[in-house]
Formats: sequence, C-alpha cells, structure tokens
Amino acid sequence: MTTPASEGESLGPLPGVPQGAPGSATGAALGTVVGAAPAASATLAGLPEQKSSDNGLGSSPMRADALAKTMGVYPYAADLWAEGLLWGAVTRSPYAHARIVSVDIGPALAVPGVHAVVTAADLRPGPAGLPDGAPSGPIAQDRPVFAVDVVRHHGEPVAAVAADHPDTARLAAAAVVVVYEPLEPLTDPEQAFAAPAIHPDGNLFRHLPVRFGDPEAAGAVVVEGLYRVGRQDPAPIGAEAGLAVPRPDGGVELHVASTDPHGDRDRAAHCLGLEPDRVRLVVSGVPGATADREDVGFQVALGLLAIRTGHPVKMVLTREESFLTHAHRHPALLRYRHHADVEGRLVKVEAQLLLDGGAYAEVSSEALAAAAALAAGPYVVPHVFVDAWAVRTNNPPAGRMRGEGALQTCFAYESQLDQLAAALDLDPLEIRRRNAMSTGDLLPTGQAVTCPAPVRELLDAVAAEPLPPLPVDQPDDEWLLPGGPGGAGDPAAVRRGIGYAVGMVHMLGAEGADEVSTASVRVTGSQASVMCTAVDTGTGFSTLARQIVQDVLGVTDVYIAPVDTDQPAAGPSARGRQTWVSGGAVERAALMVRHQLLQPLAVQFGMSPELLTISDGKITSYDGVLGMPVLQALEDKDLWATAQCRPHPTEPLNPETGQGDAFVGLAFCAMRAVVDVDVELGTVRVVELAVAQDVGRALNPEQIAARIEAGATQGLGLALMEELVSDGGRIVNPSFTRYRLPTALDAPEVRIAALLEERDVVAPFGAKAVGAAPAAVSPAAVAAAVRAATGRPVNRLPIPPEDIAG
Repeated sequence: MTTPASEGESLGPLPGVPQGAPGSATGAALGTVVGAAPAASATLAGLPEQKSSDNGLGSSPMRADALAKTMGVYPYAADLWAEGLLWGAVTRSPYAHARIVSVDIGPALAVPGVHAVVTAADLRPGPAGLPDGAPSGPIAQDRPVFAVDVVRHHGEPVAAVAADHPDTARLAAAAVVVVYEPLEPLTDPEQAFAAPAIHPDGNLFRHLPVRFGDPEAAGAVVVEGLYRVGRQDPAPIGAEAGLAVPRPDGGVELHVASTDPHGDRDRAAHCLGLEPDRVRLVVSGVPGATADREDVGFQVALGLLAIRTGHPVKMVLTREESFLTHAHRHPALLRYRHHADVEGRLVKVEAQLLLDGGAYAEVSSEALAAAAALAAGPYVVPHVFVDAWAVRTNNPPAGRMRGEGALQTCFAYESQLDQLAAALDLDPLEIRRRNAMSTGDLLPTGQAVTCPAPVRELLDAVAAEPLPPLPVDQPDDEWLLPGGPGGAGDPAAVRRGIGYAVGMVHMLGAEGADEVSTASVRVTGSQASVMCTAVDTGTGFSTLARQIVQDVLGVTDVYIAPVDTDQPAAGPSARGRQTWVSGGAVERAALMVRHQLLQPLAVQFGMSPELLTISDGKITSYDGVLGMPVLQALEDKDLWATAQCRPHPTEPLNPETGQGDAFVGLAFCAMRAVVDVDVELGTVRVVELAVAQDVGRALNPEQIAARIEAGATQGLGLALMEELVSDGGRIVNPSFTRYRLPTALDAPEVRIAALLEERDVVAPFGAKAVGAAPAAVSPAAVAAAVRAATGRPVNRLPIPPEDIAG
C-alpha cells in the first residue's frame, strides 16, 4: 500500500513514519527537522516566558507535521491507495424509526462492477444463532453494524456494497431494495419515560441521583430556570474514510482515523467473529477529532467487504453521511433551583438534568456522570440534590465531544448565578468570588478536590484584563458591527454586553476506568525513537512526546513511530488523558533509558547517578569534574525501556446517592465575553473572549494557546449558530451549507489573561488538560454577555435571534 508522494524508501529508523514527520521521505523533502527554529510566538497575551535554548518542556517548537499539513501532503485515510482497490458504499435508512419488512440485494448484485453486497446476515450470528447485526459499543453493546428488524435513527446502515468504482458502489447501494414499515419516531426525550420501548434494552440509559447535605435546607433568595442546549456536531474538517486490506490468515488490516485504536480493534474483531490478533488497525492521519470519530460499524463494514471480496476496499463518506453517522453532543434539558442567603452565599442547588442520548448508548452514561457530579459548578454549596437521566430516542446517537456533560450544566448554573446576582443587586463577578471553590472543598459527590482549584484567581485575572475599544472609537470599520459591511442594521440599535462565566471539567476517564498507557523509548547512537499508541488528534501529543524525550535525554533527533495495534494500548484520545497517562509513560521510559546511560558513568567516576544531570545536550556532575556531550556518551550504544503510567484509581458513583471518588482530576477556566448586539435584528458579534485557565504547568505555551482558542471558538459556535436540526428524527441540515459554523470572520480575538501554573502534584509534569475547559465555559460567557446587552433572559443554546430582538 502506498500514499501519494510517499512512494520509495523511508528515510527514518522506523517504517511507516507519517508523511511530514522527521524521518519520512516527505519530511526530508520539506526540510522538517526537530530542533528547527520555533514557530512565531503566539499573539495572545498572558503566555509564560518560553525557553529559547532548546526544544524541551516549556518551549514551543514547530510541530513536525505543520508544513506537511499546510502544504496538503499529509496522508489522511482518504488519500490511501492499494493495488486491486475496490470502493465501498452504504445503504442507509431514510427513516428515523421503521420496521424492516425485507431486504433484496439482487438488484445491487446485478449492477456491472459490483463484487459484493453484505448485510447483517453476513456478520457473526447472535446468541440464538440468528443474525442480530453484531451489536457493539464502548459501554453497552446495543448498536448493530447493520440494522436487522428495525431501524432506529435516520441514516442507520442496512447494507454495504463493494464495487470497482465509487460511483458504481453508490449506485449499487441505492439499488438495494429495502421495504420499510414506518413507525412513529420517539424524538422528544421527555416522552421517553412513558413511551413504548424502542429497543430491547429499554429507553433509559441511566438514572443518577446525587444526594448531598440536608434536603430541607432553604435560602432566603430562590431563583429558578429552565435551560435547553441543542445538538452540536463536531464537524470534523475531514469526513470519515478508511481502507481495509484482507490478510492471508483470513483476518483484515484496517487503516482508519481511529482515536481509540485498541478499543476499535477489539470491537471490530468481535463483530467480525475474529480473534483480536487477526485484526490489525493502523491509524492514518486524523482530519479533526474534537469528538469520537467514526462508529465501529463503519470499520466493520469495511473489513467485512475486504474479507468477502479478497480485495482492498476503500470507503469515503459524503459530508451528508458524516453528519448522519458520527456522534454529536448530547442535547439537554436542565431545570435548576438555586437557594442563597441575603449576602449571596449559596445554600442549596436543586437540579433535574435530561440528556438525549439518541438511538444507542455510546457513552451517555459517562456524560451523565459528569453532568450530575459537576452540576453545582466550581462553587462551595453545602446542599445539592440532583436527578439526572440519559434516555434513548430515535434521534442520532450522541457521544464524546469536548466537555461532554460539563458544558451543558455550565450554561445552566452560570445563568442561575446571573439571576441570583440580579435578584440580590450584586455584581456578577462578586457573587462568583464569594462562592468560589478552592482546594480541599467537596464536590456534591463527596469527593474532595485535591488538585489546585484557583477559581477566585481565574476570575480576578479576567476581570483585570483591559476591555476592547467601543465601535464608536473606530467608526469607519464596518466589520465591527453585527452583520458586517452592508448589514441592514442601524448602528444606533447596537448594544454592548459584558458577561462572565467560570466552569470546570474532569480529566481522564471516571468511575473506575482503568486509565493506563504504555510507551517505549529507544536510543540508538544520536537518535531516539518513541513508540506509543496515543493518537495525536490535533492536540500535539507527538510534539509533546518529542519534547519530553529531548528534555530527559538531551538528544535532538526524536522520531515518533506510527500508531497501530501491534503495539501495547494507550487508550482513547479523549478528556485530555494522553498528556497525563501517555506523556507520563513516555517520561518514565525516558527516565529508565537515562538511568541506563548515566549508571556506567556514575560507576566510572565513583558517584551516584543522581549526582549527574543532563542539560543543553551535556552530561555534567555536581562537582563539575564530568562534562561530556550526550552524543559522545551515546556512541555505539543501543538503549531502550518500556514503561506504563496509571493514575490513582477511581470508583463508580453510588447508584442511590451519587457519592464516590469518581474523578482523577479537574481543570478550571474563567472567561469574559464582550459582545455587540443589534437588539432590533437579533444579530450578535463576539468582540473578544478573555480567558484565564488553570493549566498546572505550561508544557508548550503556543500549543496551549492554540487549544484554548480552538475550544473557545467551538463553544462560541454552539452559543450562537451551531445546531443539527431534526424534523421527526430526520436531520434536515446535514451539510456545511446549512449547518452553520463560525468562520474566520465570526471568530473573535481570544486573549489569554493568565495561564495559572500551580502544578498538580499527582499529574506527570504537574500539567492539566486544556482543550475541553474553554469549550465548556465559552457558551455560558457569551450567553451572559448577550443577557447583559439586552436585559432579556437567555435560556437556550444556540441563542435564536427571536430571543434577542424586540
């Protein structure tokens, strides 16, 4: 198998190094060298001073894949090719809920150029020996690869076709004759409790109560609110694509943009009826993954077609198919009641949370746990009573997406804090300061917050940031008005609003998840290699891994091996876990190699290895007697080590009280949004987002700035424009033409007021995840600013113009 512009011999020490990375043919052609000058400094304020002497931790070296991606030669799954290639396509349900009366594949097989058509009957049989669609899932195994008797969401796969041309494959997929008996779709999550079950497992994924404190407690001031959050799509820039290659042993090799290679490999093998070692998953370039990528059914369909035809099979989804198949953010309905005393101190929070999980379970129970446990926000609340439900509907399945669970509740509890501030005639910042959580306080689950929790300091940092100029100070710039140049609005109708929000997200898995990662580091001569199956989804983990090795070993040339399931598992790239567990595993392996390097020198000079240091590419002793270049010490040596990193264990939340130590760690973020609102037209321009974030330790300041800007902008999209709209369960805007995304003209200036570096002592390097927190907080901040500009309640996301105008 080859990729465009990569035919020929690899120049690196490890076969299959991604294009553009050091050691690949493309990387050599582009002149990409680890150790080159760092990228231009971030323009955002508040970044810590960077190292300039090396590319180790604390510096911001240029990403190894930056040039290749910029020039369009980085190999994604859609670019892959193999000899004898066939093309795949999928027959999908046009209904959100229907009974399958019959499936006739004859007309599709009759299309010239078609090699195979597969359905549920071609998958491993169910427990009763009958086709059941080979259901699977990350938690509950309830989502079939192909629907058998019933389709439960719009776009659900029914069959798949392999043909010698992509157009032929699509024609054949359309030729599969499926007779449906339409059923009434269940689309309202509030009706899921009383409606007939739409799945054998029922309509309730999980109910989680949280009981903390005295149920009879009450405050002098009470405010209530009902809030809605719409269905946001992750909208990856690259649609789902993959290549399956049959193996001589009857297995298959899958080349896909997986974010959880071993988990996907195991689920695919289960569905195909194969042992895991007969399925090899190779991770291609990931074209955007702020959420889960393709569901495992996509991979299984590919693999099944390759096995059935004996040919490599490639499939590239259309944008419409992409919208219909991948996981979205959980829509939510949230009812809140806050009690406070006359001084504005919180007494009690009561909440009812309802998440729409769509047709299949996916990770709804995880999102629900985050929503329930963090429902009171980063505040000290002595009494908290929450009931949270995740339910099944005939809407598209929901799954992981930045800040899952935490984003929805942040919008609600921050809106409640604004209500309380108004009722008590308090400044919105002051009421947040008075109730701010700090290290040692308790979550409503009874878990003590042991990590740094500088909530008050974050609020102070954004409050101290200078405000942007008013539009009247720059009257000639039409772009500064909502709607841009030529807009129909009257400048006299524009009002400025300033809003604040603070929130938190949990890091890594929760409720007893085994968050372990394995990494190997090998040094041969002057060159170091890292093997770790942590998928870089755009987070920059591969750059961080290089920095770690450079920092620990003092070598310059560091190569990252491609990711496949022949290596030990590192777990899914989600919830900021790879910096913690995989970064920790890389560091431990590098430290073991460092010990192998220093031990002989220590013996030679009669001292402990701990008295030798590596800095600026040189090994020196505490007394200055030894001063040897690292490369000299590494001559003719081949050193390697493998290590694991596993954070402290967590436990499931009690199903009756919601109590338990469920989370490994927390990350906090505060934000100030400045908006201009046309109160006649209901249009909004976000002028600026000022962000202060608790990062633990800034390992790569420019990368952190980019992650914060991306997360904040994604949250802005949900606040103002992004919603996947359904009518009777049928998605009506599955395209980038009709699904509105923030463009460069919509994105505001994102100013980093502060990156607070109070290290988390239990985390490797003391660092925290950075991408999810700003995504979770920015919708609440933008909503608060619109509320301040208009004086109107803002209780739903995205904010429709009719809630603003008038």
